[in-house]
Amino acid sequence: MTANLLLLLTAAIWGFGFVAQVLGMNYLQPFAFIGARFLLGALSLLPVIWFLSRRSEAAPADRAYLLFGSCVLGVILFVASSFQQVGLLYTTASNAGFITGMYMIFVPILGLMLGMATNWITWVGCLVAAFGLYLLGVDDQYQMGYGDLLQLAGASIWALHILAIDHFTKRAPGLQLACGQFAVCAVLGIAVSATVAGETTTLARLLDAGPTLVYAGIITVGVAYTLQVVAQADANPVHAGIILSLEAVFGAIGGYLILDEMLDSGQLIGCAAMLAGMILSQLPGQATKSDAT
Repeated sequence: MTANLLLLLTAAIWGFGFVAQVLGMNYLQPFAFIGARFLLGALSLLPVIWFLSRRSEAAPADRAYLLFGSCVLGVILFVASSFQQVGLLYTTASNAGFITGMYMIFVPILGLMLGMATNWITWVGCLVAAFGLYLLGVDDQYQMGYGDLLQLAGASIWALHILAIDHFTKRAPGLQLACGQFAVCAVLGIAVSATVAGETTTLARLLDAGPTLVYAGIITVGVAYTLQVVAQADANPVHAGIILSLEAVFGAIGGYLILDEMLDSGQLIGCAAMLAGMILSQLPGQATKSDAT
């Protein structure tokens, strides 16, 4: 129950984060924003890790495994974040929230390919939640544009990230793993921004983007991603995917509170369907497993 509540809080923080990501690109280009965002997230965890390490009597972590896990998760995180951040240049925050939430469909599919057990009720929960996301984020004129395709590609990578976290948190401490992946992602973002993307970043632009970076970096990265890593140590990855997909619901709430966007009756039904899907995923059922081992 505690893990599920932490994942729900994570989804809420991420949902409101779409607003910060869109506003932040008024001042910074995509890869510079990614680099600054995750650098802040990594730095925000260092005092916490130092404090807890002084009070903990646990055995030291396997540094080689921690470094390996941080690099793998950091690369996956960077790829997923890149699709999402660049995609926001070509689509709306509402569409981005809807399509990103589709990673909950990819999680059980990838899980089956890796030989993980998934019960039939979880699949029903996935379908109900996907229907809810559709009602929440799609209107009669919805079309799949370039930005939407980038978000869909990113959704598959976010699913891989969830499964990778589930794997590495079994042997590595959550906070250190979170800080490591943020640092790797930040280095990649800064490197791509300065070289391949050829972006121009100035101190003035960083200061102008300050409020959005504080939320997107310290809150959505330093706090929310860390909550995800810690919570997933005790959570089923498929269930985690459905709960985290509720960020689209909170994104709609953030749009209403901050951007004065209104939810119509269909979108409200979509919110209810997503909650129903989350609840269904928690019910017991007979697990099915792929033949992969």
